[in-house]
Amino acid sequence: MSVTHQDSNARMSQVAVHNGTVYLAGQVPTDATAEMRGQTEQVLARIDQLLTQAGTSKEHLISAQIWVTSMAEFDQMNAAWDAWVVPGRPPVRAAVEAKLAKPEWKVEIMVIAALPEA
Repeated sequence: MSVTHQDSNARMSQVAVHNGTVYLAGQVPTDATAEMRGQTEQVLARIDQLLTQAGTSKEHLISAQIWVTSMAEFDQMNAAWDAWVVPGRPPVRAAVEAKLAKPEWKVEIMVIAALPEA
């Protein structure tokens, strides 16, 4: 069985594909000056790009892990998430409060998706 890696550097890959499953690294916002909802929207847009690059989409999500820096802003993250996720096809999900690598980041999201059957 082979594993393919995309958008890699010496430390990590943004995407790994194995046995019909796409694994994304945790994604963070590019504009950290945005509020929680805006940062979440940026992250979700990047996830869309990476899933497309790997040959799948959010319609094939299996799971999501979400880290937020403050549960006081949890509703803002959920507002962006709820507007993005495919109705009737939400993945299994965990969301926790955590300290992220950069203090200006408010959210990080990591997802796993299936490749669509040919």
